[in-house]
Amino acid sequence: MATPSVTSNAAKNTTNNVIYTHQFHAEAHVLSGELKTPIEQRIEKHARVALKNERGGHLTRFLEDVSIEGLVYFRNGFTRVSGGESLKHKAWVTLSTSVMEGLNVFEILTADRVVSQVSTEHTRDEHGHVPRVTFLGTQFVNLRLCGFPITVTLDLNVCGDKPTGDQSYLTNMDFLRDTRKRVDRIANCGFLPEAVKKQYDNRLGEIDRLPNREGEKKITCSLVKSIKVEHEKQIPGLEIIENVLVLRDFGAVSFGEVEVGLEAATAANEFRRPNPEPHNGHHQPSSMSNYFEVTMLNMELGCVGSGSVKVGQSKTNGQTSP
Repeated sequence: MATPSVTSNAAKNTTNNVIYTHQFHAEAHVLSGELKTPIEQRIEKHARVALKNERGGHLTRFLEDVSIEGLVYFRNGFTRVSGGESLKHKAWVTLSTSVMEGLNVFEILTADRVVSQVSTEHTRDEHGHVPRVTFLGTQFVNLRLCGFPITVTLDLNVCGDKPTGDQSYLTNMDFLRDTRKRVDRIANCGFLPEAVKKQYDNRLGEIDRLPNREGEKKITCSLVKSIKVEHEKQIPGLEIIENVLVLRDFGAVSFGEVEVGLEAATAANEFRRPNPEPHNGHHQPSSMSNYFEVTMLNMELGCVGSGSVKVGQSKTNGQTSP
């Protein structure tokens, strides 16, 4: 069960005679997806927890010994989300964390621990609509493929520094060029399963449409710089490209994905704020909310079993007004 703890700090700050408020948004879960063979079963979001308010607070959830018909198993899973004020940085800080321990997928992919963590910091002023983001704490512990150790090297600064002038991360041309180069290499490697090839082709299209697109937009990058499997030649049908591992009789696994985007402030999405009323005579400069969503393992399975499974998702996308 979720355990709430409400902070005593109201999310308000007066600067230059303007009262700034902040809506904390965060969500996390440890496992979700759908299996198609050898069984048909939808995998609901396990240990899901969410925070959405102006008070902040701290919520947690814990699960243990979860088995999806013996095909996907984890020993422990826990999530937490929190929001509050940093007096040191004069900012609102949101944290979202997903931790899974003892993961086993079809006896082929295993891990002692998978941690997905993202934190955003919105300053309490007119430049606080776009946050500074950090992925500190994100990690894989004793990740293995068919019993062989996998070394995953991470770049926790993949998004770079916060853009100047309160601009979106999607205006950082170096970030966009590097992401497009990596996505293009994956999309055209020649050994992706059809469904995964289509997914990466779509991601290329999303990047190419960014300059002419208004409103909602996104790109998907990766925290992973490189993947190395020990004794990989002993595993038949194994291919590796960037952050993607493809195993002929298992499927494709994308490691450490980060979706960076802008989403509209509509009531239809529980993590999007409705268009706000004026605050002190000032309207919100933008109704768009910046978000960051981490998925540690994005698996498209085939052959031994088929389906789509995601492990370790955490998301933050708070919004400051006016």
